[in-house]
Amino acid sequence: MWSTIYIGLAIICLQYSNVNALDNGLALRPPMGWMSWQRYRCITDCDTYPDECISEWLFKNATDRIVEDGYKKAGYKYVIIDDCWMEMERDPNTKELVPDRKRFPSGMKALADYVHSKGLKFGIYEDYGTHTCMGYPGVINHMELDAKTFAKWDVDYVKLDGCYADIHDMDKGYPEFGRLLNATGRPMVYSCSWPVYQEEKGLMPNYEALKKHCNLWRNWDDIQDSYESLNKISDYFAVNASRIQPHAGPGHWNDPDMLLIGNYGLTVDQSESQMAIWAILAAPLLMSNDLKNIRPEFREILINPQVIAVNQDELGIQGKRLKVERKIETWVRPITPVVNGLHSYAVAWASKRDDGSPYATKVKLSDLGLTSAKGYKITDLFNEENVLNDVYNVNHNISIRINPSGVIFYKFTPAE
Repeated sequence: MWSTIYIGLAIICLQYSNVNALDNGLALRPPMGWMSWQRYRCITDCDTYPDECISEWLFKNATDRIVEDGYKKAGYKYVIIDDCWMEMERDPNTKELVPDRKRFPSGMKALADYVHSKGLKFGIYEDYGTHTCMGYPGVINHMELDAKTFAKWDVDYVKLDGCYADIHDMDKGYPEFGRLLNATGRPMVYSCSWPVYQEEKGLMPNYEALKKHCNLWRNWDDIQDSYESLNKISDYFAVNASRIQPHAGPGHWNDPDMLLIGNYGLTVDQSESQMAIWAILAAPLLMSNDLKNIRPEFREILINPQVIAVNQDELGIQGKRLKVERKIETWVRPITPVVNGLHSYAVAWASKRDDGSPYATKVKLSDLGLTSAKGYKITDLFNEENVLNDVYNVNHNISIRINPSGVIFYKFTPAE
């Protein structure tokens, strides 16, 4: 049943990517990179916090760490500035946006050149409104100029927020800014924010328009540095899957927000849980952490090649939460390889239990929607030492034991 349903979904996704996707040929897989907001917010006092303020140094350092510490090799390639990079006023003569002269003394073009010199791509933030969320100039009344400015600076990725804007104007304004970005001739990934602003005011977003005009879009609240916030966002994606899941695919993705991994709020088990669920959701993998001081165990989660391969799967089918039993969530995503017409599957069991000991249970493969008559090979995506060498038929019960707030993440590949 799951195979039949998802083969249809895969065909639909491919049709939309060829016909209705944003005409820039970008983000055919979920973008991977590093963004400043979750960890560094709007810290602008470089005298008091020289290693944390939003500055040229911060983004050069992140660039160096991505290259030298294995993140680039793992697939992370975008270095993205969020809010608070500007002067409070536009240039009085040209009306162009001005990078903060003290914190970005070399300017944005020079910073983009540095990022590009390391083989990475450069992203920037703006807002479809009179001001950004933190009070800096927005794009309203200057959209064409700002699009051309970003192209002049060799920007590769634009995040457009939605503070201080009329939600009823967004259906026209966001597509117009995307058109203006395309008109510059420079390929720029376009990250939109209009769903979250409309939905929180009771206006249902037009997802057909979103996937036509945006490469990715924020659906719901900002993620905060806590397991509670992570669970609220994953619950939103689970509950609303029937409405939002069909619109994700190559070139146009739902975005549950940044990875918290390596910060203060998640344990190692909870970090693995976020990484697994984000992989199932085909979510953008945008780190927001202190790469200079990250603990090795968090780094290993972020660069896990098997989990990243699930996230970046070429079919681009967003997975779903299949069920919740005894506070164990089962998340399922069809992926490659497709063997004899049957998908492989990534399955994550995420525990929401807090009873102090790992929870043991048995899972029958057919209850996951697995149907291969020849059975399945199983790979533990977080524990290479846990090798399951046999081929398991669909009536087999596998035993799993999940830590409180942890995850078990398996790949099921149909046997030849």
